Amino acid sequence: MKYNYIGKSGLRVTPICLGTMTFGSTTDKKEAFEIMDKAYDRGINFYDTAELYPVPPKASYEGTTEKIVGEWLKTKPRESVIIASKISGAASGWFVPPTRHGLTAIDSFHIKRAIEGSLKRLDTDYIDLYQMHWPDTVVPIEESMRAFDDLVKEGKVRYLGTSNDTAYGLTKANEISKYEKLARFESIQNNFSLNNPRFLDELANVCRRENISLLPYSPIGGGVLSGKYNGGLYPEDSRFGIYMANKNPRVQAMANRFVNEKTLETTKRYMDLAKEYGISPVTLAVAYSKHFDFVASTIIGARKLSQLDESLAALNFEIDNELMSKIEEVQKEILYPMG
Repeated sequence: MKYNYIGKSGLRVTPICLGTMTFGSTTDKKEAFEIMDKAYDRGINFYDTAELYPVPPKASYEGTTEKIVGEWLKTKPRESVIIASKISGAASGWFVPPTRHGLTAIDSFHIKRAIEGSLKRLDTDYIDLYQMHWPDTVVPIEESMRAFDDLVKEGKVRYLGTSNDTAYGLTKANEISKYEKLARFESIQNNFSLNNPRFLDELANVCRRENISLLPYSPIGGGVLSGKYNGGLYPEDSRFGIYMANKNPRVQAMANRFVNEKTLETTKRYMDLAKEYGISPVTLAVAYSKHFDFVASTIIGARKLSQLDESLAALNFEIDNELMSKIEEVQKEILYPMG
């Protein structure tokens, strides 16, 4: 197994990380354990969760995923597993999480409340990588970074990361950390896939120059790149089939961002490429997202145990220059299919 370091940290992780956001909603505890066990047996040492999970977010089962991961963690030597979790983003943003009654912020109070809750649910005394789920547009980042730094000093957190952030946001936070001698963000967890290569525009440059690692999520475009939406219908039990039935306009907007005329056309072309190379479209998509030098580990997801193998097959597949050229031709012809 190949390992990569996250940023300038001592976290040495496998090229694939197992995401857990469906554990406790569309994936029950028994199957979640089977999925995590299989990943662990295949050598995966990195697991990502969040206080907000499972999704779609509901106050009634928020934190369930961390509890499931925590129970599973007790079956393994703690130091053999690298656990990442996240504090819910601020209620001032595009989405109001149900966390702490919809009054969340990335301030000192909420950061301290969030870490205590996550540690209790995960039943561990430390989290290896603690991430800001998305930025706070109101609370000064100086306050946030000081509070995060306190967690590192207290030994509750080993390293810090951000997610759903911008080039400005990541740079601003880490420049403050540099000048105030605080722990910095070693990673950024953003959406990045064949259907959403926007990270390459500028954030990739920040990561390379500052030695910060991308942890891409949604490498198969929310399942779209598997080709299951290319039959003209939303599969009944699919993520975006469920989302389109939701009356919330924001949830429907997310579904339309992932599943639209452009994404279905690019997916068709990537399916043809995968067939040419004798691999599944899922394997191709995951291999693409882990291909780049600024990527430490790609976060895959599986609602069912049967979905895991095609993603894990990317551990043994590398994209060569010829294949990358063919991928780039599609990306030039159909720019930013997810907008």
